[in-house]
Amino acid sequence: MWVLRQLLLLPLLAALALAEDNSMEFMGTPRCGTSLSDLNKAMKIELNSNANCVYHIQRSENQTIRLIFSYFKFNPSSSCETENIKVYDGPSSNSPLLGQICKNTDAVPVFQSSSNSLTFLITTNSAAFTRNFFVFYYFFSPETTTASCGGTLTGPDGTFTSPNYPAAYPEFTYCVWHIETAKNSKISLEFQDFFLELDQNCQFDFVAVYDGLATNTGLIGKACGVSQPTFESSSNAMTVVLSTDYANSYRGFSARYTSVLPSPPEPNTSLTCSSDTMSIVLSKAYLDSLGYNETHLQLNDPSCTPVVTDQVIFSFPLSSCGTIKKDEGHSITYTNIVTLSESGNIITRKKIVQIIAKCIMENNSTTELIYVTENNIIQNTTSVGRYNVSMSFYDSDSFSSPVLESPYYVDLNQTLFAQVSLHSTDPNLLVFIDTCTTSPQSHFGSITYDLIRSGCNKDDTVVTYPSLEHYGRFQFNAFRFLRNAPSVYLQCDILICDSNNVDSRCTKGCVSRQKRETSSYTWKTKAVVGPIRLKRDRRAADHPESLTRTDAEETPNLQRYSFYTLSFVVLISNIIIVVAVILKHHIKCQPGYDYQKIQSSY
Repeated sequence: MWVLRQLLLLPLLAALALAEDNSMEFMGTPRCGTSLSDLNKAMKIELNSNANCVYHIQRSENQTIRLIFSYFKFNPSSSCETENIKVYDGPSSNSPLLGQICKNTDAVPVFQSSSNSLTFLITTNSAAFTRNFFVFYYFFSPETTTASCGGTLTGPDGTFTSPNYPAAYPEFTYCVWHIETAKNSKISLEFQDFFLELDQNCQFDFVAVYDGLATNTGLIGKACGVSQPTFESSSNAMTVVLSTDYANSYRGFSARYTSVLPSPPEPNTSLTCSSDTMSIVLSKAYLDSLGYNETHLQLNDPSCTPVVTDQVIFSFPLSSCGTIKKDEGHSITYTNIVTLSESGNIITRKKIVQIIAKCIMENNSTTELIYVTENNIIQNTTSVGRYNVSMSFYDSDSFSSPVLESPYYVDLNQTLFAQVSLHSTDPNLLVFIDTCTTSPQSHFGSITYDLIRSGCNKDDTVVTYPSLEHYGRFQFNAFRFLRNAPSVYLQCDILICDSNNVDSRCTKGCVSRQKRETSSYTWKTKAVVGPIRLKRDRRAADHPESLTRTDAEETPNLQRYSFYTLSFVVLISNIIIVVAVILKHHIKCQPGYDYQKIQSSY
């Protein structure tokens, strides 16, 4: 039935609005500028390009003028400098400026004079476009304004109605309600019943809703006619305005507002772990949502302070700022806590926030965990880091000058010095060289040769040095693989342990495979260096043209040498044959020896 009634009312409202709109046409308002002295008046103004129209409103009675621009349409391509409406508090444009309206005005402009005169000037630019404005004014005495209209509402929720609701609202009503709720909340406004004069542009009677406590900007929307509109603010403040003219009053509205707590923002934090530092980055927006700022933050060591830009950044060495290190068996963890709390107050109603940052130094895994407790907010952010490990050859056992060239050319059986270096700010770490393998291939294929295996020397020339700070050192004699493999690559498995753990793998030294499998290590990585090549290979590599030229020169000589050798062999063979023939003939001619044919007796 309610819907049916509204549908039946719509044609009537439209007819009344059209009649009122047509009455504006018959007012005979000049197209550009006039002097007005009526007690109240509505004007529909239509202007084209290059207008400069001045409107004066004046009455002899000592009353205040309220001027409302309920609709305006400027040239969309205009600017506020070239096309605008300026309103002056007085009889001319030399009077004090009350305000300006242009295409960017985000409000339903309302002006009040301080006396019984007011002036407004409409200026348009040279663009060909039809500008439309609807403006009405009326005189009123402040002491006779509608009672119980408007006010300030501060509860978490509430209701309010138009004057005389559900009876018809008075003419020339202008009510302003300011609504404020708890900080960090928003306001949801719902009109449970709404019945105002219907007009396509809501020029006559309307409700305007603003985001905030001002009425000159932040317009959320405007409503009129029969509907049930809803609005929501972006903050904890909202303003509602009801404005009516002199005709066609209806029952108005009944409205209810509620405060809405926004969804908590994502805990916009990040943690970065390296071999040297831990970096914790916090979003200012996240801190604001919790009611804190950078002055409320501290680490385990309060003397460590953050760097504040558009974010709040704690960046500090792993072994500083109260960081707690723990040996977890196959990993080392570094933990610090960012605490957010108020200081200097006797009491507080804010939750204490702790952001637990943990760096796990291990190989090939990543873990992130965030959870919230019921009483306090605890954000646990875990990041996996890698120790920065490098390996280099050195030119002597002083390990002072690394070999920077690659390939590293050496003599066969030359003593080579290798050092593994851990780059970390944590002084309580131990480096252990577990296994070192060589190969003629950089990808360590099927052909390999062990120098060290499970902490045990497998090559007779290997000599290991005691661990020193963050270094692992050893030496061995240069060799080459058979089958003309020119290069040797070295790969080592490195274990890093907490030096305070006397039972770690790094303290075991050389162990058998069975025993090594039951022993834990803290952190493992690989380091590769090479290739190593013999110096004669370097000579060949440095002078490839001379080598080619020498080979080319030696080829004819070799051919000539082969020819002479073959000729000599043939000559000797011929001499031997001739001598054999001569000897045979000489034997036949010796005396006492003759051969005769035997005659046959037949």
